[in-house]
Amino acid sequence: MSAPVHVAIPHKLGKDEARRRLKSRVGELPGHIPGGMATVSSDWAGEDVMQLNVAAMGQDVKARIVVLDNALDVTIDLPPMLGFFGDIIRKAVAAKGSQLLLDDNSERKDD
Repeated sequence: MSAPVHVAIPHKLGKDEARRRLKSRVGELPGHIPGGMATVSSDWAGEDVMQLNVAAMGQDVKARIVVLDNALDVTIDLPPMLGFFGDIIRKAVAAKGSQLLLDDNSERKDD
């Protein structure tokens, strides 16, 4: 494994509302991954900890999202083959993660 990628996604929702929005919108994650061929599975390891597994382009990427009062703390474990994409992935997760926390389609920005 390469070094984990850490991303903080700030919000002003409070922990409960951020968790609710994340739970209700997690199904949208595959549509945010380039190539359109990703599968995403999620599991709540605790009240405020979501584990993700993203399978795309023959690679499995594991991520952990911790819901905090004022941010989502995201840690992504990239396989060595994808390690050099760390900065690109960090920027994409920050942008797309913020969109997933928006309340409804009227608030979201177009891609």
